[in-house]
Amino acid sequence: MGFLDVLFGRTKPVKPDLDQLFGLPSAAITLQAASGFTSTGAGSVCFAAIEGGAFAQVQQDVGALLDADSERAGVPVEFSRDSYGYSWLLSRRGPGDLPALVSDLHAVNTALQDSGFGPQLLCSLVTFHDAELRPLALVYLYKRGTFYPFAPLPGQKRDNPLELQVKATVKDDLRVEEDLTRWFPLWGAPGL
Repeated sequence: MGFLDVLFGRTKPVKPDLDQLFGLPSAAITLQAASGFTSTGAGSVCFAAIEGGAFAQVQQDVGALLDADSERAGVPVEFSRDSYGYSWLLSRRGPGDLPALVSDLHAVNTALQDSGFGPQLLCSLVTFHDAELRPLALVYLYKRGTFYPFAPLPGQKRDNPLELQVKATVKDDLRVEEDLTRWFPLWGAPGL
C-alpha cells in the first residue's frame, strides 16, 4: 500500500482464501460442544449470475461435477435465483458429512474462480440447527475472506445475541468478520 492510499483512506481488498472453508468442520465441533448446534447437511453458494454461454457452461459443469459424486446418492444439486437476481447453488449431504459438504462448496467456488468468474462470487454458507430447531448459518464472505454467523428469526428478524455468542465461540476456528455492518442478512437463503 502506498503513501497516497494511506492518506486517502484506501485499502487493498483482502484476497479470498477459499481454503478457509476447510475450517468449518472444526468450527462445527466447537459449536456443537458449546451451543448444541449441529450441521443440517445443507450448504449454498451465492453468486451474481452473468448472461452468456461461458457462464452457463461453467454452471452446468459445476452441477454435473457434484451430481456425478457417487456418495451423494442421487441427491441433485439445486440451482435457484432469489428476488434480488442472485443465483444460488444448494448442495445437500448427510448431517454428519460436513467435510464432504465443505468440499462441494470449495469445488463450486474454485470452479467459478478458475473460470474467471471470481468477481461474481458473493458468499457461501453452511446451515446448522439446535435441539429447538433454531436455524443458524456460518457465512463465508468471498470478497472479505471472513465468516460471520447469521441467525434468522420469524418475521425477518435476527437473533443478535445468538450471533454474538456464536462469534465468540468459533473465533479460534474461523477468521470472523469484525465489521458487524458486513454481517448481511440472507433472508430465504436456500438450505436455511
